[in-house]
Amino acid sequence: MKDLFSMISALRRPRLLISAARHGVADYERTRHLKRVLGGFNPPTPGAAVMRLLEIERGLNAARNDGDATYDVAKHVDILIAIMGEARLLRRQETS
Repeated sequence: MKDLFSMISALRRPRLLISAARHGVADYERTRHLKRVLGGFNPPTPGAAVMRLLEIERGLNAARNDGDATYDVAKHVDILIAIMGEARLLRRQETS
């Protein structure tokens, strides 16, 4: 778990993206949100979800940095919201 938290805390993204995600994480609903961003009907464990979300986020960030015309800022914020939401779940599991 510590490695996942280190990976999350090592993310350096523009302040506006992080701020938007922080506002959205208050309304994070795991089942609905993960179904939308990861697909499928049964959400993975929080650790597995974070790994997949980080992979997707890396691709989105690369597209952002490259100025790719297909870059979707709304999807990027959605993924960051999911990462933050899953990290909160991991924290709760760790302290339980």
